[in-house]
Amino acid sequence: MNGIINVYKERGYTSHDVVAKLRGILKQKKIGHTGTLDPEAEGVLPVCLGKATKLCDLLAGHDKVYEAVMLLGQSTDTQDTTGTVLESATVTASEEEVREAVLSFEGPYEQIPPMYSAIKINGQKLYELARKGTEIQRSARNITIFELELLEQTDDGDWTLRVRCSKGTYVRTLCHDIGRALGCGGCMSGLRRTMAAGFKLEDALPLEQVLQAEGPASLLLGVDAYFADRPVLILKPPAEKKVRNGMSLFLPET
Repeated sequence: MNGIINVYKERGYTSHDVVAKLRGILKQKKIGHTGTLDPEAEGVLPVCLGKATKLCDLLAGHDKVYEAVMLLGQSTDTQDTTGTVLESATVTASEEEVREAVLSFEGPYEQIPPMYSAIKINGQKLYELARKGTEIQRSARNITIFELELLEQTDDGDWTLRVRCSKGTYVRTLCHDIGRALGCGGCMSGLRRTMAAGFKLEDALPLEQVLQAEGPASLLLGVDAYFADRPVLILKPPAEKKVRNGMSLFLPET
């Protein structure tokens, strides 16, 4: 099979779990996902099969949109509510102050990745070191928050955010940093990815629906689905030959 399945990853599964289950049911060796979601996160997870796996890096590098729930007044070692509480504080900030702090993170942003992440330093994943109680210095990474919106306050007093961001952004670190800016600490208590590389939440299929489908191939989007919003270029024979040999083209040649 060659194509893309827009899977809705539910909480409790790792992104690897989704790939492993699909590999088993579809008897497909070449398969990969396009951007890891933490086990407690849910939402859009495009999975590429066969020739479409060549798109994995392209898809993973595109903008993503999330809806996150931010808990103020609490800091944890994982920067979300699955971790150990390190500090608690009373939240005195008004809604306007929270909104101002949130919006201050829109735009280019130097973000220090959390210890509980899969980033490798000297060949070792940070979360492996964190589980041993070791914390090391991490360099800030340049990411971009393209859009950041404070949506509403929940009945529990948490705040919901809508975030459109670049590759490499940790939304739980964003929540942590907003809490730090407000002086009370913060962490993430929920996360749902609503868009990844153009694949949307409303089109995502629960894993069980994919696994139970009589003809899973019918659920596949063609490899060219990723390029649906790109302009079409009709190549002349000399230009086509260059493309087939992996050469670059200048538009006047097409």
